[in-house]
Amino acid sequence: MEDKKIAVWITGASSGIGKAIALEFINNGIDVVASSRKIDSLKKSKDEINNELFHYYPLDISKPDDVKLNVKKIQNDFNICCLINNAGITTFSPADKDTFKVVEGIIKTNLLGAISCIQNILPHFLKTGNGLILNILSVAARKTFENSNAYSASKAGLLAYSNVLREEVRSNNIKVINILPGATRTPIWPAESLSKFANKMMSPRDIAKLVFEIFNLKSNMVPEEIVLKPLQGDI
Repeated sequence: MEDKKIAVWITGASSGIGKAIALEFINNGIDVVASSRKIDSLKKSKDEINNELFHYYPLDISKPDDVKLNVKKIQNDFNICCLINNAGITTFSPADKDTFKVVEGIIKTNLLGAISCIQNILPHFLKTGNGLILNILSVAARKTFENSNAYSASKAGLLAYSNVLREEVRSNNIKVINILPGATRTPIWPAESLSKFANKMMSPRDIAKLVFEIFNLKSNMVPEEIVLKPLQGDI
């Protein structure tokens, strides 16, 4: 393990907050393992970032076998010190318009996919006696927003799961941190919403800077949950 590079694994790293986090870590000299189901976007990000510290692994976290296989590949190449669960999908429609298949897809990615990533990297953290699991959730995990039923359920579920996990792994020196951002300028929003509210939304880069500061804390202090909102409030 000593001869492997230490790296941070970021899911959903091909765009939005995930890509911004990847760039922030790379700018601070840290190797990044970037995963996403969007292979073309990962390749484009690799070309844009143009840095040897960016390593990408195409991965659909909604598929447990795909996660298991790719985590083995990742661990063969790197010593992962931190998992940043960022991948997520959603719709902006009411419950009676979302089919069960759509809801299932959101739950499989946002909740079960994140849990699958945690379960596959956790044995490594337990073995080494340290590690950081950082979940990019949403204020929708706690606050009610119309037209976000399945998304809210998935984020609230991961919040609850992570809170229990934190208590189970404290004694192993493993940190579990939940970040709940409000409206942020990312491609997950419909074009119409971005056009109307982008100037009021938070910047992915600002969130990325905060994530790095949290990662870089060198003490026994841990910020277990952080809520981030635009200065002018929820959108």
